[in-house]
Amino acid sequence: MADPFVAEIRIFPFNFAPKGWAFCNGQLMPISQNTALFSLLGTTYGGDGKSNFALPDLEGRAPMHPGQGPGLSLHDLGETGGSETVTLLQSEIPSHAHGAKASSRPATENDPAGQYLAAGTGGIQAYNPNAQNLTQMAPETLAPAGGDAPHNNLMPYLTFNFCIALQGVFPPRP
Repeated sequence: MADPFVAEIRIFPFNFAPKGWAFCNGQLMPISQNTALFSLLGTTYGGDGKSNFALPDLEGRAPMHPGQGPGLSLHDLGETGGSETVTLLQSEIPSHAHGAKASSRPATENDPAGQYLAAGTGGIQAYNPNAQNLTQMAPETLAPAGGDAPHNNLMPYLTFNFCIALQGVFPPRP
């Protein structure tokens, strides 16, 4: 860690912050003990600016440079975005079908073949494609899937930690 710049952020593959570094986990730091770092970060990432300030929070996130690229949205320094989990709305799910399987064996049997829907009795053609014989299924016939539970939205990642230098070269060299 030879001569890091104060506020320099590096990736480390181990589960501890080296001496003179701190995890980028959004923790509050006292200004009185970290004046050089506060002079560079200010309250960009949080804190009251009187007695404390916050370090960047890069847990479960990917760093992004501030600014605006051609045809892209403007992003400010310290801005966060995205979500670790997402619950899809019905309007976000691609159109698809849930087909029902049926058996031609009569419904009067105790165990229709393969546990599928069975044929009606008395000459009723329950599965006839003829429109006049179609009947709407009861809503409870097919249960909803997904259960409105969120799914993981994190990009593939390796286990690593972002750390910020608490001490080192200050002011940074041009």
